[in-house]
Amino acid sequence: MRILITGASGQLGNELKRLLTTGAAEIGPIPDAFVDADVVYTDTPELDITDADAVDSFMSNGSFDLVINSAAMTNVDGCESNEELAYAVNAKGAENLALAAAKAGIPIIHVSTDYVFPGNQPGERIESDEVAPISAYGRSKLEGEQLVAAANPKHHIVRTAWLYGYVGKNFAKTMLRLAESHDEVTVVDDQLGNPTSANDLAYEILKIALSDDYGIWHATNEGTCSWADFAEAVLKDAECTVNRCSSAEYKAAHPESADRPAFSSLRNKHLEDALGNEMRTWQDALATYMKNLPQLQG
Repeated sequence: MRILITGASGQLGNELKRLLTTGAAEIGPIPDAFVDADVVYTDTPELDITDADAVDSFMSNGSFDLVINSAAMTNVDGCESNEELAYAVNAKGAENLALAAAKAGIPIIHVSTDYVFPGNQPGERIESDEVAPISAYGRSKLEGEQLVAAANPKHHIVRTAWLYGYVGKNFAKTMLRLAESHDEVTVVDDQLGNPTSANDLAYEILKIALSDDYGIWHATNEGTCSWADFAEAVLKDAECTVNRCSSAEYKAAHPESADRPAFSSLRNKHLEDALGNEMRTWQDALATYMKNLPQLQG
């Protein structure tokens, strides 16, 4: 199997490479179909997905069997101040890849986000629930979902949430860094979601890739918590106190920040029904991450 992975230098891209190189995730071994796969890892220097001609040429010359698009503009506040760029990467870039994959007759996996939901209803969202993003990031990612689905019938759209990996920037690493120089941190306590290990997500993506049950999937670690809960779990062994605040209080202190959904917890229903949901609880996944981080961080 020959695979193209975009966004290879990001959190998810690095975990996909780790799994495909070692043959195993923290959950368990990867599917046999991916053992000894021929993988082309790209990021912007090798392939600018916003350039339709470049994507078409790259794909035409590649003889790929599968595309995994993990490239994205994920800075939520940055998307708010530059929605045009967010749209170019998260929507049109995704469409360019989907069109090229369709031309080659191959499937595409496109990674999306819980932020496509408005977050105005408590409880877990399933794949068929109504979407209505409240931020530029969410709007650009929803547009990407819709363009990918329209461009290529062989599409898997995989929504995840609150992602953290060993390589790259994320909330967990930010909390640990702040704890080195602060006795306390203030974290929002009224936004609820699913902290998700990029290693676990990469494992599920490889499982989904072998399915012909195309459509939308949710893939997050199990369980719901607030950002403040997540911070406390990350800092449980640090000498740093987590002070809880409301979204309104945070917005007042950071008026330039994007709005975020209050309830964006996802349920992996499609996984449950089609393949079996092997995602760990967010607490178990985080415990493994904290144990391995000193050796694997980058």
